[in-house]
Amino acid sequence: MKIIKELPISLFTRCLLTLMPLSKLKRVKSTQVPVIVSLTSIPSRIRTLHLVIRSLLNQDTSPKKIVLWLNENLKPVIPKKLKKLEGDLFEIKYSQLTCSHRKLIHSLQEFPNEIIVTCDDDLMYRRNWISLLYKEHQKFPENIIANQTSHINFDDSNKPLPFKKWRKEFINKFNPKALVPIGAWGILYPPNSLHQETTNIILFLKYAPKADDLWFKAMAILNNTISRQAENVPKEPIPIGGTQKIALKRDNLGLDKNTLQWAKLEEKYSLSALILNED
Repeated sequence: MKIIKELPISLFTRCLLTLMPLSKLKRVKSTQVPVIVSLTSIPSRIRTLHLVIRSLLNQDTSPKKIVLWLNENLKPVIPKKLKKLEGDLFEIKYSQLTCSHRKLIHSLQEFPNEIIVTCDDDLMYRRNWISLLYKEHQKFPENIIANQTSHINFDDSNKPLPFKKWRKEFINKFNPKALVPIGAWGILYPPNSLHQETTNIILFLKYAPKADDLWFKAMAILNNTISRQAENVPKEPIPIGGTQKIALKRDNLGLDKNTLQWAKLEEKYSLSALILNED
């Protein structure tokens, strides 16, 4: 039912963005905020990716840059609709990696002193998406800010409950260290907010190969960085029809692979002790 309800606004937004002239989209707005928007994508979404980028270029305030990280095998097949959006604001870069961690790790390496905002590749974002996230950052400059979060819940033995039980309201008491940013609606990372091991390819492919959100949360915990739910959240991003045929969340949620991957991270880093530490 939700898909049917979303269809009219999805089609309308798709048409609106498609008809916008390039000259308007590629022009830097009079107001600009110092953030780098970073994202990645997969082959099955490459044909609709221009809609995501158009929504990012159509924000009410411009970022410093929008960087799309793609696997290098896609370089020969970039659609013209996407390629022609490149300019001062938007750039396509390439990686040897095939995992979703590309959305952030390469930008952390290339822009180590910048604020980085990540987003997904199957949504069209509202015009105030960047500006609202940045306003939250100004209030809490040292925190990671997310428009959507879940909360790690523990049993009576202080062991993490299965991932599906995180997504409900916190079961015992709220713990800011246990708040987990969810990537789809957007996450803002201040400079130096993640542990130095964040970009260690060997480690994240071993412990969380299909759970970039969990890997980045673990790295925030190790760095003693608090994650925060944004107080002023824009309207829900608009889905792009047909982009969910291949999605990590089908396995991570449906087969409970998030629970398994978090268990590996827990074994490696003793995260629960760090979360539950009252200091």
